[in-house]
Amino acid sequence: LSELGSESAKIKAMGIMDKLSTDKTVKVLNILEKNIQDGSKLSTLLNHNNDTEDEERLWRDLIMERATKSADACLTAINIMTSPNMPKAVYIEDVIERVIQYTKFHLQNTLYPQYDPVYRVDPHGGGVLSSKAKRAKCSTHKQRVIVMLYNKVCDIVSSLSELLEIQLLTDTTILQVSSMGITPFFVENVSELQLCAIKLVTAVSIF
Repeated sequence: LSELGSESAKIKAMGIMDKLSTDKTVKVLNILEKNIQDGSKLSTLLNHNNDTEDEERLWRDLIMERATKSADACLTAINIMTSPNMPKAVYIEDVIERVIQYTKFHLQNTLYPQYDPVYRVDPHGGGVLSSKAKRAKCSTHKQRVIVMLYNKVCDIVSSLSELLEIQLLTDTTILQVSSMGITPFFVENVSELQLCAIKLVTAVSIF
């Protein structure tokens, strides 16, 4: 899927995606939707009290692998839809909604907690930490896999703004996209995402 994401970006840049068979492209999108769904609601912030540290780390690695795979599927689907001169058949509503669902979930549950401690859940059962949590104490070191996922999600958010300029979306979908574009401005340490969100919010306002 990672290779497919890279190749689809190249084909999009070359402007030849529309030369592919529409039927085959639609089949690929339907397969991609299943792969997006696989990681769309996987929580990466695990805290299994009964597991050893090694077991939890292995389980977290497996979850992150599936989440990253789904991100690659999202990027491939968006690359197909935002390529020039694509037929209407490729703008499958279920696939678009699945991409948005995946992106919103992992922003809220994976990336924001990693980059801003205010969004972290208190491990002692106190719920989300209050805004009084000292952001300065947040470690700047991030796992490579988290940084990779962050970059992929930034690309997805940026590509969604392109999709808005091409395809008419339902009001419900636009509301979801709007909230996804506004929330990053209330999160610390996500400047790259905020730049992508500006593009998304601008596209929504024009829409």
